[in-house]
Amino acid sequence: MVQAIPVFSRQLNERREKLGISCAVLAKRAGISLRSVQRILSGEETNSGFATVTALARELGVGIRFDDQTDVGTIRRRQAERKAARILAIVQGSSALEAQALPPKTLREMREKTIHELLAGSPRKLWAD
Repeated sequence: MVQAIPVFSRQLNERREKLGISCAVLAKRAGISLRSVQRILSGEETNSGFATVTALARELGVGIRFDDQTDVGTIRRRQAERKAARILAIVQGSSALEAQALPPKTLREMREKTIHELLAGSPRKLWAD
């Protein structure tokens, strides 16, 4: 089992890199300390608890067998959709306060444009809260 840990750690770290997510963001999303995430992904930590490793795998879209469950594009798209929804909620709230509600068509167009920009831009912007 000990020989499998470096391979597994490397696979998780490669998945993290493909997603373009930083260790800090991954740690926050998984509820694990940054240093623990760094040790696990580097293969330095060989005694991690199952719950810890499962939390990392889940955030990276990797199954218990550690096979990719969801392709990277789908996970990135979901993140862009969530973030676009949060951004547009702020815009809508500001517009409502100014009594200038946006029509549904405009909101849909803004949502798609925001998603596109998030996917085409920096991974840091995509994954930052």
